[in-house]
Amino acid sequence: MGKYDALKLDNQLCFPLYAASREIIKIYHPYLSKLDLTYTQYITMMVLWEVKKITVKDLGKKLYLDSGTLTPLLKTLEKRGFITRKRSEKDERVLVVEITEEGDKFKDQAVNIPAEVGSCVKLSEKDAKDLYRILYGLLDNSL
Repeated sequence: MGKYDALKLDNQLCFPLYAASREIIKIYHPYLSKLDLTYTQYITMMVLWEVKKITVKDLGKKLYLDSGTLTPLLKTLEKRGFITRKRSEKDERVLVVEITEEGDKFKDQAVNIPAEVGSCVKLSEKDAKDLYRILYGLLDNSL
């Protein structure tokens, strides 16, 4: 192995992860644009459809996003009437995000997106499960 082989793009694990992530998000784009959502807004709504109420800090941990990324997208979702942001009554330093009735109903418009995107990604069910396990293993152990 040559001195500079480690610098070759083909030898980087990070590059196919980065490129695949960008390509998958591109696949989401036409489906999300119909709903006027960005990918980060969509994954935020996915969390809220599931848990209904969460602190901004916990939401950031769950989505691997910092508050500088979350704050503007939460403001946008709030303007659309999908969420509310309120200070915790127990600790006013804590900001709590809660889905509204309108935001919860909005999931009916998004319910087919996972299947539509899934049909565009050519992975066997076994490979998809393996990739899911490997990627979450990487997130759980490395970051």
